[in-house]
Amino acid sequence: MDLTQDEVDSANGAADSPTANNKTSSMMMMITSPISPSSGGGVSASSAVASPSSSTTLSRYENQKRRDWNTFGQYLKNHRPPLSLARCSGAHVLEFLRYLDQFGKTKVHTQLCPFFGHPNPPAPCPCPLRQAWGSLDALIGRLRAAYEENGGKPETNPFGARAVRLYLREVRDSQAKARGISYEKKKRKRPQQQQQTLPPPNSSS
Repeated sequence: MDLTQDEVDSANGAADSPTANNKTSSMMMMITSPISPSSGGGVSASSAVASPSSSTTLSRYENQKRRDWNTFGQYLKNHRPPLSLARCSGAHVLEFLRYLDQFGKTKVHTQLCPFFGHPNPPAPCPCPLRQAWGSLDALIGRLRAAYEENGGKPETNPFGARAVRLYLREVRDSQAKARGISYEKKKRKRPQQQQQTLPPPNSSS
């Protein structure tokens, strides 16, 4: 059956409607929900969660890794111009990490703030919220593994680029100074083995 001109005009009008134009913006909204409430800094990512049936079979880490991977893929699609995974470099990963900062929940004091270097500020301040270093470090670890699991070669892995490692180190050091905390891993003390004391030999009478 042939469409009438009114039906064609109606279809074209629907494609140009605000609802259609809002698809891109709604896709961007997918990356505004937290990746994990226990990630410390609250890295924001896609709310496209695995189905309940698959969630029971996969570990929490695997579920999180898949959500992170879907989020990064969505970010590449929304990139202007659109960016394919094959053309993604360490510079694009840094761009992605800086983009996530707007969803951060960790207060990072500036050097002009009177609470700079104070681990427990006694009052609020206007310093910006950022992604915590620990959250970004864990996120990159998951994305680095997901990249290779999805066919990427280790030597071309953008998440393992030197620029990304240097950026994470810079974030760690700057946040440690600004927040007055230390990210150094504490060395576990090995329990001292109790020396067995032998009883004195019985003196023969």
